[in-house]
Amino acid sequence: MRIVLIRRLQRVFLIISVILFGGIVYLAATGVNYLLPSPIEQLTLITPTLTSATPTPEREMVALISGHAGYDSGAICGDSNAPTLVEAEVVAHIAGLVQLELEAAGLDVMLLEEYDTRLDRLDADVLVSLHADSCIAASGFKAAYPLNSAIPATDRRLVDCINSEYAAATGLPLHFHSITHDMTYYHAFRKVLPTTPTAILELGFLGGDARLLTEEPELAVAGIRESIFCFLQGQGGEGEQ
Repeated sequence: MRIVLIRRLQRVFLIISVILFGGIVYLAATGVNYLLPSPIEQLTLITPTLTSATPTPEREMVALISGHAGYDSGAICGDSNAPTLVEAEVVAHIAGLVQLELEAAGLDVMLLEEYDTRLDRLDADVLVSLHADSCIAASGFKAAYPLNSAIPATDRRLVDCINSEYAAATGLPLHFHSITHDMTYYHAFRKVLPTTPTAILELGFLGGDARLLTEEPELAVAGIRESIFCFLQGQGGEGEQ
């Protein structure tokens, strides 16, 4: 009887042992599975994250000098006590409109006075100084670059763009023969960095072109804008100067 009881107890212990062993194996297996990443997680870990970013190009800088601004009046037409036209005022209006249009096109624009301290060592993609000519009954525009330019081919291309685009927009003739020493040796040319393309533009005569400059300034604005676009886009040939 005792032998039978012992055998039954052995069977019970064996069954319990098998159950405990199976439980231990199950817990071990699930524990390992919990600690290890799934195949999808492994793929995520070893696959690099790819990003596609288009670099933002630097905005081009255009510098404009509003002729005589902050210095003097420039040419005055009519009685000095009751002037009919003042060069600095006519040019300032046009320069301000050009600034708005170029900025709307995505360019950075620096509007400068005649002897602006920011001209010293100025580094810009292009500098154009805007003026209007005398009160005589003549018509036409003219542009010039530094006679002693360090980058004559580039400056010549800028003037070539002005000669073609400003003429097309305004219908004014090129008054080439009246380009003066004061233009080719314009003071701002000596102040900016030698690598800054520069030109001075006489927008027209206050005498013969007053109607265009005061009543249709949008024509002059379009001519300046398109001249700068022409240059920045690499257009313009080697015009004669």
